[in-house]
Amino acid sequence: MRKLLLSASLLLSLSALAQEEKVDQEIINKIIKEGTTNSQVMNIAFHLTDVSGPRLTNSPGYYRAADYAIAEMKKWGVSKAGLDAWGEFGQGWQLKKSYVAMTAPYYKPILAYPKTWTQSTKGLQKAEVVVINVKDSTELLQYKGKLAGKVVLVNRTDEYKHSFKPDATRYTEDELQKMAAYQIPTQPQGPRQGGNPNMARFGAAQRLNTLIKELITSEGAAAFLTASTASHDGTIFVQNPAGNRVDFVNGKPSVLEIAVAYEDLKTINRLVNMGTPVSMELDVQSEFTGKDVKGYNVIGEIKGTDPKLKDEVVMIGAHLDSWHGATGATDNAAGCAVMLEVMRIFKALNLQPKRTIRIALWSGEEQGLLGSRGWIKNYVGDRVTKEIKPEQGKISAYYNIDNGTGKIRGVYLEGNAAVQPIFSKWLEPFKEMGASTLTLQNTGGTDHISFNELGIPGFQFIQDEIEYDTRTHHTTMDSYDHLVADDLKQMAVIVASFVYNTAMRDGLLPRKEMPKPVQTQR
Repeated sequence: MRKLLLSASLLLSLSALAQEEKVDQEIINKIIKEGTTNSQVMNIAFHLTDVSGPRLTNSPGYYRAADYAIAEMKKWGVSKAGLDAWGEFGQGWQLKKSYVAMTAPYYKPILAYPKTWTQSTKGLQKAEVVVINVKDSTELLQYKGKLAGKVVLVNRTDEYKHSFKPDATRYTEDELQKMAAYQIPTQPQGPRQGGNPNMARFGAAQRLNTLIKELITSEGAAAFLTASTASHDGTIFVQNPAGNRVDFVNGKPSVLEIAVAYEDLKTINRLVNMGTPVSMELDVQSEFTGKDVKGYNVIGEIKGTDPKLKDEVVMIGAHLDSWHGATGATDNAAGCAVMLEVMRIFKALNLQPKRTIRIALWSGEEQGLLGSRGWIKNYVGDRVTKEIKPEQGKISAYYNIDNGTGKIRGVYLEGNAAVQPIFSKWLEPFKEMGASTLTLQNTGGTDHISFNELGIPGFQFIQDEIEYDTRTHHTTMDSYDHLVADDLKQMAVIVASFVYNTAMRDGLLPRKEMPKPVQTQR
């Protein structure tokens, strides 16, 4: 009975919060009109993608995009627009030329893309293909002295799996209802007994892959070919080399590792396994870029106007860096364009927020949330010890976009039940736009985590997936043409409304309990 009374009390309290929440519908309507009829979001996205090119952290493309974002914000009247160093990252890298072809038993252009921070071929190289077929490290010994100057790939026994689902999808009402119905587990989830066999197999495969890479490197192989199991129909998933660490700071590249279209890799694999020699030509030119090894985020502010609240902050962000296979349109020029559009809307309407609005476009996200975690460490506190600085108590919320081009369907509340009635009120004007779902679920893998780690309410919006996991995420297809203009407009007006409401409410948003310090092994 006591639990029931507590639950009823909590529900009444949350209901009261919803009733008290004020929404200035006239301002929200202005935001919607400005963000739909006068939208600049696609123009911003064009400059971040087609004009700037790939935006690997600390590469020339990253700084082209950063310079553009800073210049636009200054033009709009955003203050403090500039670069902000978060810590040491290392050198950038860019691809200058790539030619990969099979020349025997016949000529065939190969769909391929060199991975980041790998070495060049030093001109046109002609090489035979060797397929490594091993189950454990002892079997590697048979290849010693046989890989110098060769193109190497590890034998693939997997078969192509046809997909009978569309690449692009939106959330169904049933899926959204299941998300909304999610309940936080009442009992803490303890460790699994006996460990996870899948993780054990993955770990063993990773260790073997590392040994293979070490052998290929020591032998002086010409190149190492790989293909993602998710690759299909000519789409190539390309990131950094697997199985070893790259020395960014000193500019020491790893062995040339090339991501190849799945169908092309399997063709080469079959030919060699069936006794048909395969020869290839390679001409890859790349370079480490810049001598400044610091990493930089892009920052800008709209200063608050209330004498008592102007030092409090509402933050928005997205990561500006991308991989290099395309121009990082859905991951994550989309999020950056939306957040920049939010700042433009505020200045175009001459909105006067009580609290300061701060935008952050992060670098190093693809290497492990480095830019946001670096910023947090510099200004907010230590994510391990949980020691905090005064800024921690001044940030009301952080809103993030990093799930592709799909429109907003709601918000992941990250277990923060106290904000549910508040956000429900704020979403009311956007139900016809398809955004009404609130879920207590967490979502991972992006920069809002850096804020939650220090007790700041950080939120990622629920977005329709469109082609994100099937076609564009970290692939050679992630280009401007895969952006959905109407979805980006919808995202911008919803984010701008949430930011305005957060900046104007009487108090800071409710917070969860501060996470406990991370226990480190001695």
